Amino acid sequence: MTAAGMTAEEIRIAGIVVRFLVEAEATAGTATLFEFDVPAEGHEPPPHSHDSWEETIYGVRGTLAWIVDGVTTTVGAGEVLVIPRGVVHSFENSSGELATQLAVITPGLLGPGYFRDLAAIFDAGGPPDLAAALDVMRRHGLTPAL
Repeated sequence: MTAAGMTAEEIRIAGIVVRFLVEAEATAGTATLFEFDVPAEGHEPPPHSHDSWEETIYGVRGTLAWIVDGVTTTVGAGEVLVIPRGVVHSFENSSGELATQLAVITPGLLGPGYFRDLAAIFDAGGPPDLAAALDVMRRHGLTPAL
C-alpha cells in the first residue's frame, strides 16, 4: 500500500486490467476508486446489479458502451455515468480501441479481493468455470441478472 491507499498491483482478468487507486481503508470506508482498461471487443462482467453501493464511471480514453437498465449509453473521455444501487448494468467495448475508465464505488464496499478472486478463476487454465465466477460475484455483493 502506498500513499492514499494506492496499490501498484495490476489485476488481469480475461484481457481487462484493473488498478486500484484508492482502497476503502484510505477513506474510512466511504469510497474506493479503481482504473480499468478494456481491450477492443472486450466485455465483462455479465449484466448485474449491486444493492449496497453506487458506481460512478468517468471516461479517461477510448469509449465503452454501458447498458444500464436496458438503455445503452456511450462513455468517452471526460464523460460521466452514474449507476444507482439495484440497477442492472454491463458494458462492452466495440470501439476498436483500448478504453480506460475510472470507477468510484460509494460506499467503498468493493475492493481488489473481488477482482483477484475472478482472476484466479480465469487464470486456472481451460475454459473459465462460469458457475464459480457467478459465485464470486454474489460473495462480493454483485447480483448477476441471468
